[in-house]
Amino acid sequence: MHEDFLQPYNHSQEKSIYTLWEEGGFFAPDSDETKEPFCIIMPPPNANGSLHVGHAVGITIEDMMTRFARMRGKRALWLPAADHAGFETQVVFEKKLEKEGTSRFEVLKEEGGREKLYERIFAFTQENKKHMEGQVQELGASCDWSRSTFTLDPDVIEVVYRTFQKLYDDGLVYRDKRTVHWCSKHQTALSDLEVSWEEKDDELFYVTYRCEDGEGSLSVATTRPETIYGDVAVAVHPDDPRYSNWIGKKVLNPLSGESIPVVADEAVEQSFATGALKITPAHDALDFEIGKRHHLATIETIDFFGKMNSNAGELEGMNISDARKKAIEILEEKGLLEKRESYTHQVGVCYKCRRVIEPMILSQWFVDLTDKGKEKIVQPAIDAVTRGDITIIPDFQKKIFFHWLENIRDWNISRQIVWGIPIPVYYCESCEKEEVCIDGKAPSVCKKCSGTSFRKETDVFDTWFSSGQWPFATLQTTGEGDFDTFYPTSVMETAYDILFFWVARMVMLGIYTTGKIPFKTVYLHGLVRDKDKKKMSKSKGNVIDPLGIVDQYGADALRMALIVGNSPGQDVVISEEKIKGYRNFSNKLWNIARFIITHVEKGGALEESVVTDEDRVLYETCIKTKQRVAEQMDQYRFSQAAEDAYHYVWHVLADELIEAKKDILFKEDLSSEELLVQASARKVLFMLLLESLVMLHPFMPFVTEAIYQRLPDKKKSALIAEEWYV
Repeated sequence: MHEDFLQPYNHSQEKSIYTLWEEGGFFAPDSDETKEPFCIIMPPPNANGSLHVGHAVGITIEDMMTRFARMRGKRALWLPAADHAGFETQVVFEKKLEKEGTSRFEVLKEEGGREKLYERIFAFTQENKKHMEGQVQELGASCDWSRSTFTLDPDVIEVVYRTFQKLYDDGLVYRDKRTVHWCSKHQTALSDLEVSWEEKDDELFYVTYRCEDGEGSLSVATTRPETIYGDVAVAVHPDDPRYSNWIGKKVLNPLSGESIPVVADEAVEQSFATGALKITPAHDALDFEIGKRHHLATIETIDFFGKMNSNAGELEGMNISDARKKAIEILEEKGLLEKRESYTHQVGVCYKCRRVIEPMILSQWFVDLTDKGKEKIVQPAIDAVTRGDITIIPDFQKKIFFHWLENIRDWNISRQIVWGIPIPVYYCESCEKEEVCIDGKAPSVCKKCSGTSFRKETDVFDTWFSSGQWPFATLQTTGEGDFDTFYPTSVMETAYDILFFWVARMVMLGIYTTGKIPFKTVYLHGLVRDKDKKKMSKSKGNVIDPLGIVDQYGADALRMALIVGNSPGQDVVISEEKIKGYRNFSNKLWNIARFIITHVEKGGALEESVVTDEDRVLYETCIKTKQRVAEQMDQYRFSQAAEDAYHYVWHVLADELIEAKKDILFKEDLSSEELLVQASARKVLFMLLLESLVMLHPFMPFVTEAIYQRLPDKKKSALIAEEWYV
């Protein structure tokens, strides 16, 4: 009997157990090519900070699936990764710079500032990445670290560039000057998905637009009187009888006095306010589209820092809030403000700083998802899920997947930041013709005008553009034969809230680039909430630090608390009390093993014992439980699988079977028949313990391995390599 078995279970040995697995090579996929491959690509955590409990959910579920697949005899690969997380990481780093009394804009002013800023962020992420990987290991992640991948690895960037080149050659990526979502704080455009929408109590201002000929006027409602200097038209619906005589006439801009036309456009909502819409193409996406259809001018009145520019007349230099007040004052003085009323509407804000997004006109790179791209990129993704080539769990999430793809817009993939993968494009200084150069070298001569002077694109790719290629970008770079063996991958496991952020994009780009689906199953876990079912946040003070919990209660206790009660697509409730309960279960399992091993060692070699018919039934019942757990795992009912294993060990093995065997195990002066019964009891309990360890190992790898290493009559290999015989 190991001396430490005389003490309560000590989870501090988890690190040494992890070292045993890693140094033993147990995380690498089996080299036997005849075995069925199983592969999970880790959703790459952002390399800009520590893991939170939400990461712990995904890591636990992915590790559980990988260990189970490995123990079922599959050639299992769990590929670890980290994401440079462009915009998010730069925001985190800017906060660090602010604490140092500077900013990225100050760094960029220095000689070689762009390169210096990139290098500083790179060093920052590498340190965080190393720390983060240590945290993942503390949770027991059995991933193959020899294949660890970073989104800024040179070979990954090559894959991303090849995809961009293919899109460009196929006419599915283009550069255009269009309205974008602009964050004036972070000085970059954002995609549709990076804009949060908040309900805001505002005011609706009814403004008079007088007819140029002095005959009558139009009443136009707006929430943004400060942009009136940029108005180039008033639009009405062509079928609105109130304005049939106004179409083609001209009215006067209430602030500038310029003559602007009244145009008819079906995009105008007749039921909103007066049914007449002021058109400001530079500062509203709908207005921009109407302006294009009617060949209207574009007058920008707000600059990229959220200040009114020289086109804004008396408002020049003001911030938007002050400019709005001033515009209202001017309109009142002119007698052109008819009325104002309370108005509640949805306002777009930056999802990081919560500052109101400004629609701005900017030349950007877009992926076509609505014209040719609808057929070549979007529809194949829809078809793959419709046909069942890709299964989404839970099933109701398919509706969200379809809704997003069916209403998708062209994807802005340009970001005006330093940190990220540079867009591989050069522009001719003479004619502005662009050329994609994925080798990093500028063209020698322009194909359009024969110019020889070029400037490099300074924008970088949206992070989701590179991470949307993650399954094939990783497996094409990790090792010879990995792509052919493991692609399509088996499962993509992630949180339900990034189904459209990331999963849909992986499906679209995976099929488009490789001709194959990127994964066969999508498993979506829920978000973590506290015991009162409130979302965890630092401001609420209810955040659980997963590594703090591991230090206090052990990784196994946290893992079980995250698995049990966690149904796909549903939020999981976790509390310290729940975690303590599974720490107690670890101790219970340890005590069960100590009791059984104590009696096994008293009885000598197990091989010589014969199991009675009664005990054989007990063993067969255990195997049926294992089969049920396996079925639950195969059907992605992980919570039920964990509960079934837990119930068997605590309430059947401990409470019933061991209690029933105590009389014969402790009895002395036995008859020859009783000796056989006692030997059978020892042997069957040992067999049940071993099967219980195998059954629990995917959920609680550390305590099961610790016990396994102390079993008599077993070679000291790792439990992770023990096959799940059912």
